[in-house]
Amino acid sequence: MKMSRWARRCMAWSMMALAFVSAARAADDKPKLVEGKGDGWVELGEKDFVNVNCNQDTWTWKGAEVNCTGKPVGVIRSNKTFKNFELVAEWQHLSSGGNSGIFLWATDEGLKDLKPNALPKVGIEVQVLDHGYAEKYEKSTGKKPDWFTTNGDVFPVGGSDMKPFPPAAPNGKRSFPKKNLSKGFGQWNHYYVRAVNGEVRLSVNGEEVSGGSDCKPAEGYLCLESEGAPVIFKNVRIHELP
Repeated sequence: MKMSRWARRCMAWSMMALAFVSAARAADDKPKLVEGKGDGWVELGEKDFVNVNCNQDTWTWKGAEVNCTGKPVGVIRSNKTFKNFELVAEWQHLSSGGNSGIFLWATDEGLKDLKPNALPKVGIEVQVLDHGYAEKYEKSTGKKPDWFTTNGDVFPVGGSDMKPFPPAAPNGKRSFPKKNLSKGFGQWNHYYVRAVNGEVRLSVNGEEVSGGSDCKPAEGYLCLESEGAPVIFKNVRIHELP
């Protein structure tokens, strides 16, 4: 039996309506990024950081964007210390296997007399690592990496401590991400960090993946890391909390 013209039109409209509803639901389900704008949010730029143990040309600022050569290994730190805060930052590696990070709650003691090619001895690191790093590790060692991931590990460094959220690394120190959401080199990634009362939570590209509690220390400087490869950070914004 042939379908009438009116019936065909009704079916077409129904299909269009279903497609519209499906698209709307997909848009609602898409992770929403914290942009770091509005009351209380402050954009961090060149004036807000000081060099600790890098060369003068390691970090080059252009407005809200900072390019890092990766050499030597080292950090720049914020002028002031922070305790409770929200932080957003976008980043991308410019080469496969690039390594970098954002340090939270680094202390004067952990930064004191830090020489080039050394990293803070105290603080919590939010890792910024390209997928190619795992590939190079496996190629050089013949082993699958089991003590790190490339999707947003959070861990204490040196004399620091943290109780990692599961899943944790075999040594029980490092929080592994629940999902693999990081994009590869040449693509922008978005981090949202909430650090309150010694607890750190990291969201990668809109979804919370890792973190930890009982962090010691739980107050200190914010640091951006140079670790051997070129990386770009932009739109680094912070919102201090009570």
